Amino acid sequence: MKRKASAVWRGGLKDGKGSISTESGVLKETQYSFSTRFESGIGTNPEELIAAAHAGCFAMAFSAELGKTGITPESISVTATVTLDKTDAGWTVTASHLDVSAKIPGAEKMILARAGHAANIDEPAAFNAAVRAFLDRVTA
Repeated sequence: MKRKASAVWRGGLKDGKGSISTESGVLKETQYSFSTRFESGIGTNPEELIAAAHAGCFAMAFSAELGKTGITPESISVTATVTLDKTDAGWTVTASHLDVSAKIPGAEKMILARAGHAANIDEPAAFNAAVRAFLDRVTA
């Protein structure tokens, strides 16, 4: 499978303008510029498109992994935040953070008392036991 997208840039870095198009036509001469990339101008930018692709890909992959256990999610919402930093090498994507929420039939909220932001790292035994119990219950 191959997918194509194209970009055209006209002018200098700060005063120029570009457009992005995709083979599917979903993006057709969509405007981008220095302002949309580094300020808050109207239009898109490459990092926003990377974030959209990462969020979309992760949501589908998560659904596929749940499907392997016989679980079909009602919905999966993913927000990707891509960080662009100036490094010694120039402007670089330095992070892509995903916030994920899902509505899964049979799921319930569980609080692991001593776990912080990363329950699977802070309390791995309790986290794994909770996941196992959930999978046993919904796939039985």
